[in-house]
Amino acid sequence: MRTQMASRPARIPAGANEAGDGVMVGAGAIAVDIHIDFQCPFCRHFEEASGPILDHMLAENRITATFHPLAFLDGMSATRYSTRASAASGCAADGRTFREYAKALFANQPPEGSTGLDDQQLVDIGATVGLTAAAFAECVHGGVHLDWPPYVTASAAEHGVAGTPTVFVDGLAVPPHPGTLKAAVHAAEHSGV
Repeated sequence: MRTQMASRPARIPAGANEAGDGVMVGAGAIAVDIHIDFQCPFCRHFEEASGPILDHMLAENRITATFHPLAFLDGMSATRYSTRASAASGCAADGRTFREYAKALFANQPPEGSTGLDDQQLVDIGATVGLTAAAFAECVHGGVHLDWPPYVTASAAEHGVAGTPTVFVDGLAVPPHPGTLKAAVHAAEHSGV
């Protein structure tokens, strides 16, 4: 039996995929879908280990990475930090700085089970990656994308994602490990040869 999908929000972040449940970075032939939660320590480890590889493949125009910021760990924070951080990443996407902001969120990740960062701290992190225009702060403080993370989370569940990080390369699930990721992209590039 299929679960009921959440309603698509009226406003989706800039650079979103067609389904509206992720932000696309790059324009390579191989699709890499990455499901993350900004409060998830394992996601931070994935970013630290695999982020440079992803960035290298993006720079070489080998992949299109679609990042799906989920709110699985909202229950681990009294302030719905996962939802608020994911919504702030949508504001960063509107400012064409999603990837840089996502990396900065992981670099400043609060402990799991804490209250998380407040909205002003999320804005301040944006300033460290060039998001200094008033529009970014207004987007975060105004909660413009707060209805987006529940939609992304429901969409991920609909596609069988049960935890974070979860990675797909051309639709096939792969372990979130840098060596496996590189091998899967290489195999996808040579599958039709």
